[in-house]
Order: sequence, then structure tokens, then C-alpha cells
Amino acid sequence: MAGAIIENMSTKKLCVVGGILLAFQVVAFLVGGLIAPGPTTAVSYMSVKCVDVRKNHHKAKWLVPWGPNHCDKIRDIEEAIPREIEANDIVFSVHIPLPNMEMSPWFQFMLFILQLDIAFKLNNQIRENAEVSMDVSLAYRDDTMAEWTEMAHERVPRKLKCTFPSPKTPEHEGRYYECDVLPFMEIGSVAHKYYLLNIRLPVNEKKKMNVGIGEIKDIRLVGIHQNGGFTKVWFAMKTFLTPSILITMVWYWRRITMMSRPPVLLEKVIFALGISMTFINIPVEWFSIGFDWTWMLLFGDIRQGVFYAMLLSFWIIFCGEHMMDQHERNHIAGYWKQVGPIAVGSFCLFVFDMCERGVQLTNPFYSIWTTDVGTELAMAFIIVAGICLCLYFLFLCFMVFQVFRNISGKQSSLPAMSKVRRLHYEGLIFRFKFLMLITLACAAMTVIFFIVSQVTEGHWKWGGVTVQVNSAFFTGIYGMWNLYVFTLMFLYAPSHKNYGEDQSNGDLGVHSGEELQLTTTITHVDGPTEIYKLTRKEAQE
Repeated sequence: MAGAIIENMSTKKLCVVGGILLAFQVVAFLVGGLIAPGPTTAVSYMSVKCVDVRKNHHKAKWLVPWGPNHCDKIRDIEEAIPREIEANDIVFSVHIPLPNMEMSPWFQFMLFILQLDIAFKLNNQIRENAEVSMDVSLAYRDDTMAEWTEMAHERVPRKLKCTFPSPKTPEHEGRYYECDVLPFMEIGSVAHKYYLLNIRLPVNEKKKMNVGIGEIKDIRLVGIHQNGGFTKVWFAMKTFLTPSILITMVWYWRRITMMSRPPVLLEKVIFALGISMTFINIPVEWFSIGFDWTWMLLFGDIRQGVFYAMLLSFWIIFCGEHMMDQHERNHIAGYWKQVGPIAVGSFCLFVFDMCERGVQLTNPFYSIWTTDVGTELAMAFIIVAGICLCLYFLFLCFMVFQVFRNISGKQSSLPAMSKVRRLHYEGLIFRFKFLMLITLACAAMTVIFFIVSQVTEGHWKWGGVTVQVNSAFFTGIYGMWNLYVFTLMFLYAPSHKNYGEDQSNGDLGVHSGEELQLTTTITHVDGPTEIYKLTRKEAQE
């Protein structure tokens, strides 16, 4: 009877395959650690205070902080008082990038956070639940002599969360509040060379707009974008891995369809996992170099969500299909209790992402966390997704425990068998446990490297060699899950080897009672895998 490749592969060959995969895994980490630069770069920007006293008749709508057509500037707010410049006449201008530099499509995205420098004044303190309202305009151009083209213009409200570390007395006037940084802007593509931000803080005492927010001295921005060098390495990995997984997936399904029986559920799920891995691998990001596709971040989140949902579903079904006390198998409906939390959690995270990055497609300054209702809604989605994740792992741990317990119980039948068959089944049990441990190791490595990348400075230095830890995490974990999916499709593909007549029950000294305990009632020539059959208990038991 034909089985899976993992069941007919000798321990020596299995070790060779494992060594090759380990070598590829090491290469994946080294590519990120030694070749690629850090994944992102953070750049600090200090806004320039421009004066727009003729804003209703200004020839140039856009106020540029520096350059040949720079605006009329003031150094600080105190300079505005003798010049009789009102708050509504001040525009905080930020040019992106810094002088003598250009942005590039290889940067992929731009994320900005905002920091307000607010001075303490006895007659102008920050009131409770204060909200700053900014009138923000964003423009771009691709030539230093070209006119600016408006990209977005929005009213951007942000709640202030500030504390004053000193007593609020006259001698402490002028000291700065300690304020939390605020989310400001996110753009899913960097299609232009130069960007310009004009930020106004309009004051309207009747509408209580920007009243009771303290004395804002400066506006600072921190821009984060992906490094171009890392992007090229990332694209190269995707371009290499896409055909590798795709060819393996086609080969796997061809071997399935060549069999005389229809595919079983486990084989279908492995194939679906290969499809989801291919979906996340396809390097559509290459098009973002030539097209202004601001939806690429959202699309990337959706692709990752599909893969991880499929991966979690596979683990549940993989364990369930190898449980001996489950009578109804080979049907996805039998796993609705375990797969249900995955579907609910994935849907909650999808809705959250659409409420955040979906809206940012039309308004790059939007953030769901800036309002009380949005914050409560976001937290609700995240909490529900977290609960579903906890339920899933409880189900998974329970099923893994049952599988190992039942396999250990079945091992008591092995001593009564002939030596050849006993060694054969002991090898099958070892390979199944080995695959389960590999799964656990992959999950553990993902968590460990994520923690390491968060607590380290981003790079390690050994002698004259600098290792980019964060880049190694991204490329290594990405390569690891590709190798994991490849291993599943390769080892669980049907083998072309068949057991001969000399390995029949009679020749191996196996009694019919033992065979009933160790196999299913399916008698197709190309039946399910032998591990699958080994761990199946008859309904009548």
C-alpha cells in the first residue's frame, strides 16, 4: 500500500533533507543579518514657523521652510508679539526629506508621529481633556523647480495627554509639559521625491477651537520609512521563493491527483496552505516602484492574515486527523468548534484594519485611536480577537496532548508484532512526533526572535562584523515559514513506493486483531497515509 514520502524515507535520508533545510534556514537569517541594512529608518524633522499674513491673497499657497522661495519665518512665538502676528497667521512648515536629499519608491511607506513642545503659562494652561485641532495640507512634487500639487487637506484633531512634572507656580513658567507622542500620518507608498506639510492651528474662541491647549512653541515630527536596501533584499527573496513554492505545490497536487482515490482532508488543507504561502510570496510589490499604489500596506496585511488563518487551521486539522478517538473525520464540518475562533478572530482583525488603513487610503491623517468611540471600538475588536486566539490555543494544546497520549497507548501493541513491522511503525511514530516538534520549534523561534528584535538596539557588533538583528528576524522568519510549507508538501506527498506481497500481514506475523487496531477500514490501493491509519481507532472500539 502506498503511503506518504515521510513514511517511506529512511532515517538517513530524512536527516539529509533536514540538514539541507537547516542550511537554507541559516542562509535566510544571514541574508537579513549581513547583507540587508536595518528594515526602517527614523528621521527627525523640526517645523519652521512661517508667517502668512496675506493668506487670503497669497500668490503661493504653499509655504516652503527653505530654498529659493522660502517663506517669511520667525524664530519663536515671542518674536510674533512685537510684529503683531496672530496665531492664525503662523504656519508650521515641514519639508520632507531634509535638504539635499530625495525620497524614493524603494522606501515603500511613510509613517509620521507628532510631538508638541508646549510651555507652561499660568494664564494659558492645558485644560482637562484638551484637544488640539490642526488644519493640515500635504503636497508633493518631483522637481525642485516645479509647482507643488496638493495631495491631501484635512482637519486633524488630536487629544492631548500631558503632565507637568513641577509645581504650577510662577517660577516654573516657561518649562515644558511632558506630552505623549501623537499619531499623525501614514502613506502606503512613496511615489514622489519631495513632500511638503503646512500645519495651521486656527484659533476660534467662540467655537472653543484650540483654546486651553497651552502655549505651543514648536511642532516636531519623526518620519519612519523602509530602507531601500532592505526593500531590494526583501523583493529578491520573494522573487526567489515564489517559483520555488509554486513548483512544489504543482508537483504535490499532481501526485495527489494521480492516485485512484479522491484527496483526503489533510491533503487538501496542505495544498490550501501552499496556495496561501504562494499568495503572500507573489512579489506584486515590484509594481509599487512604478505605480502610486497606496493600498499596498492594506493588501499586505490581508495576505498575511490569510496565511496565518490557514496555518492555524492546518495545525488544528493536522492534529484532529491523527486522533484515534475521533469517529467523524475527513470533513471540515467536524472542526467548526476549533476553526470557528480562527474565523471570528480573523474577521475582527480585518474589520479593525479596514477601519484604520482602509480609511487612510483617502485620509492619510486618520487614526482610529484619536477619538473615544474609535478607541473603544478598536479595543473591542482586539480583545475579541485575543479571546479567540486564547480559545484556539487551548483547543490546540488539548488536541496535541490527546494525539501524543493515544499514540503512546497504541505503542503497547507493538511488542506483539514481528520485528520488521514493529520497526516500521516505530519509525512512523517517530516521524510524526518529529514533525510536531518541528512545528513547535518554528512557532517558538518566531516568538523568540520577535522578542529579541524588540529588546535589542537593532544590531550586534562582533569584531568588524555588524549583524542587523531586526533584518535577520524578518528574512529568517519569512524564510522559515516558506521552508515549513515546503517540507509539509514534500514529506506528505504520496510516495511512489508500494509495499510488496512479502510485507503482508501473514508474512510479518501480524494477527488480524492487531491490524484492526492499527489500520482503518479503507481498502483503496492508494489509501490514506499510514500514520493517518496508525492513529485511527475503529468506531466500534
